[in-house]
Amino acid sequence: MDLFQKCISDPNAERLHMARELNVYPYFHVLESRQAPVVQMEGHRVIMLGSNNYLGFTEDPEVIAAGHAALDKYGTGVSGSRFLNGTLDLHLQLEKELAAFTGYEDCMTCSTGFQTNLAIISAICGKDDYILNDRENHASIYDACRLSFAKVMRYRHSNMEDLERILQSIPKTAGKLIVTDGVFSMRGDICKLPEIVALAQKYGARVMVDDAHGFGVLGPGGRGTAAYFGLTDKVDITMLTFSKSLASIGGCMLTSHKVADWLRHVSRPFIFSASLTPSSAATALAALHRLIQDPERPTRLMNIAKYFQKGLINAGIRIIEAPTPIVPIFTYETMDTLWYGKKMFEEGVYVNPVITPACVEGECLLRTTLMATHTEPVIDEAVGIIARVLREKPDHK
Repeated sequence: MDLFQKCISDPNAERLHMARELNVYPYFHVLESRQAPVVQMEGHRVIMLGSNNYLGFTEDPEVIAAGHAALDKYGTGVSGSRFLNGTLDLHLQLEKELAAFTGYEDCMTCSTGFQTNLAIISAICGKDDYILNDRENHASIYDACRLSFAKVMRYRHSNMEDLERILQSIPKTAGKLIVTDGVFSMRGDICKLPEIVALAQKYGARVMVDDAHGFGVLGPGGRGTAAYFGLTDKVDITMLTFSKSLASIGGCMLTSHKVADWLRHVSRPFIFSASLTPSSAATALAALHRLIQDPERPTRLMNIAKYFQKGLINAGIRIIEAPTPIVPIFTYETMDTLWYGKKMFEEGVYVNPVITPACVEGECLLRTTLMATHTEPVIDEAVGIIARVLREKPDHK
């Protein structure tokens, strides 16, 4: 068979073809303005309920000014890896302040969040180790597991009995890493971190939390999932992304001095990648400063999320309720989900359709996310549009 045959004949290709034929293709919409509560997309005004800009810092004047200043001082890029010529004083300052803010000894930054998970897991785990992976963890964790050559064992989503069953089956002398999202990105639920930590201590495992959607959202002042549960000292590694609450691009690992120092010298995704651009590091640092200055912003975010949830429930819309700014709306079938997503976009609300293979058929949904800068009138408008569209019968059949 020709190598490229899969590009036209596998199920994903067929699904994309059908979506285009039915004019419900949901991807690559073109944004023509800043990432904000209300944006300009493809020529018209749209309420943005599909962004991970949780704290609204992408349009903060101080954050924007920091990016401009870094461009002026350092130029556009570093043209090399951190290991060689690509370490700036700005990188070190960002790492120092992130570690201090979150309560960890050390921090190692990477150029993207995806790369951060690759850098951590592929280096810390080897062929004789075991990784225990929640089934609903992010795709970057799955790819990092493959790169590690460790034995990967998946446990049912947030099922602690299943996790313990697997732990019991692993040799006591083997290295073990339990990896979980802090906040799961599709459904917005929070991991059962106290139970995970207890099992890790019982069976001699280490714990890593991917806090891409928890940092800036949960915990005192937005310090994340571990702080939310008061377990920062029990979580061995926390991973963060800068593309969400910190309004930039990049990621980091928070851990002990000894682990961070070792990884800086052995992690191939870290060593062989160009380092974080100056403007990206500067904007992430400025966003962190703004969060420190305004520790109630995560509370504002959660209040507007609760307001949105209440509005949807009052309108008779079935949602997944969770104490996070991720609010999934059930739409069940793939083509219905695509149709509703397209119709909402046309009516002025942007949402993210979640379809197979990201979920099983029959459990498709529209993923909505809130920003701290959303206002009640804008949310009321969005709820009205969503409710009106969901009352319609999809006409794609």
